[in-house]
Amino acid sequence: MVLQIVSPSKHNQMLGRRIKHPKSTNFDDDGASSSPRPVKRSKQSETDDTSDYESRPSSPKPTPRDIPDPDADVDEKGTEVLSSGRQTDLESALPPIRTDKEAVEEYEAQRAAEGAEAADAEGRLRDRKRTRGKSSIYVDAFNMALETVLLDESHLFDEAETAVFSYWQALSYEAQYLYVRLFLRKTSAWHRINRLGYHSDVADISAAIKSLQESRTLPASSAEPLISPGELEPPPGTKLGPLFTFADRSEDEITTLEEASSLLRLDELKTLAKDAKVNGRNKTELLRALRRTSQKQTGIGWRSLKRSDTETSIRSASVMDDDEDGGTATPQDEDELSAMNRDAHFVRKIMSETGPYIRLSSATLKLFERVHLVFYRSTEWTEKSLTTIILAKIARRNFPQYIVCRSANVFASRALLLEFEASLRTQFRVDNVLEFSGRPSHEDLHAILEVFEEVYPRWRALLQDEQEKEDNIYLSGEGAYLRRLSPAWVYTRIAHKAVYVFGKLKEHKREHELLTELLDQRLFHASRRGAWYQRKALLEEHYMWALSPSASRSEEAQKKHWKRIALRTCEEGLQDNLVHVIHHYDLQKRVTKLEKVLKVAKRAQHDFTHVRLAAAVEVTVEGIRIARELPRPQTSNGTSSRRNSSPFPDRRGAKTIWLDSAEDNGECSVEAMCLSDYRSRGWKGYHSEGGIVRTLFAYLFYDVLFTYIPNVFQTLYQTCPLDLHTDAFYPSRISEINRRLAQIGNGEAGNLIQRVWDEHYEKKTCVVGLDWAFELSDLLEIVGCFDGEALGAICKVMAQEYGQRGGGVPDLFLWHPERKRVMFAEVKSENDRLSDTQRLWIHVLTGAGVRVELCNAVAKEVRSG
Repeated sequence: MVLQIVSPSKHNQMLGRRIKHPKSTNFDDDGASSSPRPVKRSKQSETDDTSDYESRPSSPKPTPRDIPDPDADVDEKGTEVLSSGRQTDLESALPPIRTDKEAVEEYEAQRAAEGAEAADAEGRLRDRKRTRGKSSIYVDAFNMALETVLLDESHLFDEAETAVFSYWQALSYEAQYLYVRLFLRKTSAWHRINRLGYHSDVADISAAIKSLQESRTLPASSAEPLISPGELEPPPGTKLGPLFTFADRSEDEITTLEEASSLLRLDELKTLAKDAKVNGRNKTELLRALRRTSQKQTGIGWRSLKRSDTETSIRSASVMDDDEDGGTATPQDEDELSAMNRDAHFVRKIMSETGPYIRLSSATLKLFERVHLVFYRSTEWTEKSLTTIILAKIARRNFPQYIVCRSANVFASRALLLEFEASLRTQFRVDNVLEFSGRPSHEDLHAILEVFEEVYPRWRALLQDEQEKEDNIYLSGEGAYLRRLSPAWVYTRIAHKAVYVFGKLKEHKREHELLTELLDQRLFHASRRGAWYQRKALLEEHYMWALSPSASRSEEAQKKHWKRIALRTCEEGLQDNLVHVIHHYDLQKRVTKLEKVLKVAKRAQHDFTHVRLAAAVEVTVEGIRIARELPRPQTSNGTSSRRNSSPFPDRRGAKTIWLDSAEDNGECSVEAMCLSDYRSRGWKGYHSEGGIVRTLFAYLFYDVLFTYIPNVFQTLYQTCPLDLHTDAFYPSRISEINRRLAQIGNGEAGNLIQRVWDEHYEKKTCVVGLDWAFELSDLLEIVGCFDGEALGAICKVMAQEYGQRGGGVPDLFLWHPERKRVMFAEVKSENDRLSDTQRLWIHVLTGAGVRVELCNAVAKEVRSG
């Protein structure tokens, strides 16, 4: 283990994440982090970790390997525009900086002016030197990941894979550059060579392509084949053989009409359809018609056929083969030959029109994705992640002081790494049945249970191993974050899905047993524990009395017996320090109900009056609204759409415009109008949504955020630990967090804020969520008005679910210095409705004893704009 206080090491130069390895990678289901100032009502999906487990957990939708999107957006260089997925842990931990194409080009242009070139990728990044056509920010980042992994974790790769790395290092810069750029695009798609671009960095693109498509030999591997529980055969073509290439040739791989026709752009497909005399209203219909024509017609445009494609030639070759086998051709063979003949014509016509294609070979692609999994400690990263760390390094900003640490023993062996990959593929099979194939059938549900039964023994064994590590090896809380890369993490999620399936099949006894096993372990998916307790108590209250031995008890006595067990389950859930606060209220409600049913004596009942839960108060604010006619949606030919014949188009979701009487009737948003009304009644406030909550959390938990936990600070340019947006943050620091909550409850919040301000305001240290624009006097006034326990309860929710609770905070934060009160207000105009995340935050705030108002903006007058 390498520890460093300030200076970077070879391990810590950069960190990022790469997309899908394999296709289903969102196994931890962490929600996206939000920006410091989220757009109003921007809906953020809740993670599977915090939702009721009975609702189907969501996962990324799969994408096919071989079928590209020929009409995908491309830039002027032919580079496909990458879709912006959710933020990775790295992007959430780095400061908000420009990472777009212009920022990268600005960086590279600046470095191109510096003549000297360092010896290796690390040197170029460290010295910030680049010569255009000889080094690239992308190639340097790619090679640094490979060099670091080979230096410290080469034991994870066998002889054949090591040989591939040697061949890679021997490639020319231009071949490496082309490969990396394709690696950052749609890695599984065919790319048309004549539209690749990159001419400014690749002078001889034909030579680079030839080098990547050259066949090379590999030594035999001495590693034994791995058979993982629940794992089907790996996708074809993903295993290295005696020969390999870095990229595939379309001439060798594209042999069917379906593959070839999928490569056409819409305009090209229309031209081909016109020649073939087929019609269709869109691309799908044109493709279907073309393939149907190929199956029915005997020939179209045969003049372009080569001699080797004619029926006579193909039949002659077939007859020769039959003679060798002692057989004769049948009428069915004749039909197949005719179909081959017609398909060959269309394939040749399409390929002559488009030119050759290139695609990264599956085997080497998966190998390099495995390298990035090991380096980035994650299965998910993007081009933005790759460049963000480099751009953050040169941003000349101040970062907090913390100990940088990167362990080289995340995967103890090659077998464990491969099992982790296999477990992700198994998880994808389960997700595909539950998420992407419509309503699962009875057979589908049983297939999921078969997968679970296969992984169950291995899951139990891994749980025991991880518990031994937690007891004897992990000393500083490092296990919580690293366990996310264990197969047991994925198997626990599969067990979570199996619980859902048992419930759907009404197998409640087995469901109860599995819930008990999930709660007995405390290492994986801690954020789900509250939902598990709730479901377990529900089963015990309503079903288990009829599914377990009665021990000579009457039916009524048996029901009461299991209700008492359900009561104990709820009590255990409330006492479990890993159960998140958002689940406490539901458990408390069930406790109250069960105690009433069981007629527990009043003196023995639980008292939850300290929760002080109150409903949000609805209020009305009147103002003057400006009405402006919305433009009608335009059709493709530029005319207005007639779909909505109303003279007043639907305004749902549109921003309304109001007049602010406190600002000389200037135009403003509905939130600003309501805020002015509150200010006229003596309140101070911000329209900050979650900004003020995140800022207070950053001030109050500054030293907790940057306390030493191994492996969560892997670069010098982070604004938060990598595990902040995961459910590993809270259990890893539970002692420090509870100590800080006690200080806040005792009224020390003002001192904590003052200390951080004194030490970091002048430097404007980059800290996640901290907005230095808030005045110190306001912050001190706010915490002076806050009840200490209420502020602590809000901070505890943020510590437990920072990534999931970034959105949904009410629009207005208000405080009254004279009354020493704080309040949140959620503004609702005629076009607004509460989202699920907003309802959850209202629940959290009222549970903490903080007043929340639902402020309905009503127009007392409507003026035309």
